[in-house]
Amino acid sequence: MQNHPEGKHAWTVTVGTKGQIVIPKEARELFQIQPGDTLIILADVKQGMAIPPKDAFQSYFQHIFRKDQEHE
Repeated sequence: MQNHPEGKHAWTVTVGTKGQIVIPKEARELFQIQPGDTLIILADVKQGMAIPPKDAFQSYFQHIFRKDQEHE
């Protein structure tokens, strides 16, 4: 394994014919991802995609909906 800054990780995955990926075991263990869990994928055309920790859902939703309400 290559040296990396503490707390920083990188993995590669292969996209299957149905568009599916397998989250590496080390990542599933690190983020306590279990079979049946629901994940959110955030995407920006310029910046790419991210899968935030599952416990961050609530804060993301609050942030998104608060911003929408500010524009009304």
